[in-house]
Amino acid sequence: MRLAELNGGYALYPLDNPRMAGFMDSPDKINALAERSHGYVWRMRSDSGNATNLDVPDDEQMIANMSVWEVVTSLGNYVFNTIHAKFYEKLPAWFKNMTQHHFVMWWVENDHTPTLDEAMERLAHLQEHDSSDHAFGWNVVDQSAWRRCEIAAE
Repeated sequence: MRLAELNGGYALYPLDNPRMAGFMDSPDKINALAERSHGYVWRMRSDSGNATNLDVPDDEQMIANMSVWEVVTSLGNYVFNTIHAKFYEKLPAWFKNMTQHHFVMWWVENDHTPTLDEAMERLAHLQEHDSSDHAFGWNVVDQSAWRRCEIAAE
């Protein structure tokens, strides 16, 4: 089994607005970092190479990214222990504050590539039922795994 994740948000401004330049200038670098990261398997992308121009089912205003990783700690190391963390800290300048779940993880078979429809179903399940085996967030991840992840990054 592998870990799939969807992360979505709503831009504060149109993507071509100069105030979004810091975000819109970054996907190639951030995605390249993900692809070089230990445990990376796959990421959703359009012909442009990123996912900012893909329509999310039933929510055309959402900007989403989705990826698959070998294990939770690989994703966690990428998100929290690389330059991605600095990028993540800047999101409030570009995205609306979310009042409900906007990030979800779930397990997929090794040969399965998740779809946006599937991801949105998992996100809806998390929003309605909170974390479960079907869909979960960082809150259910074993904290000892994060310590192992931090040690590996040192």
